[in-house]
Amino acid sequence: MYRRAIATCIGVAATTGLLAFVIARRYDQPLLDPEGSFLGPSWIRLPLLLSLCLVLDIVPRMLWHSRLRRSAMVPVVKERLATHWTRDRVVLVVLGVTCFYVTYVGYRNLKSALPFVRDFQDQDQMFDRELTLVDRVLFFGHRPGPVLHNLLGTDVAAHVLSAIYLIFVAMVPLLVMAWIVWSRRISFGYWFVASQCFAWALGTASYYALPTLGPAFYYKPGYTDLAHTGTTDLLAALYKSRATLLNGSYDGQSVEGIVNSVAGFASLHCGITLLWALMVQFTVRSAWVKRVFWVYFGLVVVATIYFGWHYLTDDVAGIMIALVSFYLGGLATGQRFDRHSLGPRPPTEPAGTLVSPPAERAARV
Repeated sequence: MYRRAIATCIGVAATTGLLAFVIARRYDQPLLDPEGSFLGPSWIRLPLLLSLCLVLDIVPRMLWHSRLRRSAMVPVVKERLATHWTRDRVVLVVLGVTCFYVTYVGYRNLKSALPFVRDFQDQDQMFDRELTLVDRVLFFGHRPGPVLHNLLGTDVAAHVLSAIYLIFVAMVPLLVMAWIVWSRRISFGYWFVASQCFAWALGTASYYALPTLGPAFYYKPGYTDLAHTGTTDLLAALYKSRATLLNGSYDGQSVEGIVNSVAGFASLHCGITLLWALMVQFTVRSAWVKRVFWVYFGLVVVATIYFGWHYLTDDVAGIMIALVSFYLGGLATGQRFDRHSLGPRPPTEPAGTLVSPPAERAARV
């Protein structure tokens, strides 16, 4: 029923993971699990995430509907398992978490290996100078970051935008789980996962096509007057990790377990947050939720420029990646890109069934 969607998710994940493995072997780099030191090895983390999905869906519902009466708890659980946790939903949850995780780990390892593959360890060999010139042309001879500093200030705005930017890391896995567990249609869950996998993979390709460091690393003096925030610490940590990996050691830090997370062309913060907003726009009925995600996307775009994470062209590239990924994910899962997408189901389509466009048109007739 969902074979094309499943094949797409597995194909993108397998390709990204295989490329990461080949590059690691070719350039004598370790294949690292970026979050392993915090969440444990993958063989523990994946079952833990899958179990968490089930618990978050079952337990609150059981407590609420049973009114804490023991005799009513088991029937509530059985009813939820029978109506929501169907075979299709379980396959989606297991496959979605696994494919996203493999894609994301592949992305992190390929990003880390970029300086070795492209041999662009010297800043003068990157494309920062060219993109800086583009920024200056678009801002009439000025750098966009300092312009925003003058416009928004360097204290309160820095703290607000830093929180907006840093919360992204936590939202990435949480929203994947939200869509695969609670999406109204199974196809929406596959759409979300497939689009995410496409976006992270295409973002990785953009790094290799046009490698950059970003304004905050290439032109530090323009970003030293900002208030000290969590973003300040993150920038310092990323700079230290990159220097450690390239030089073998830096400031007493060993290279073991180090992942380089400094790379650009496309801004995946912009791309992924736009992808979230698009998914909400097409799959969620709540108007206020739609507004929240569109506002969040706009603030992330401002934050990427304000802190010097990316150039304007990086943000544009991230937006293009989101649009392409959203469309490809929709094609892979049989979505209709029209005003009827959120309308009622055709009476012939049972819940959780993905109907081909011709069948849907026939049902509407």
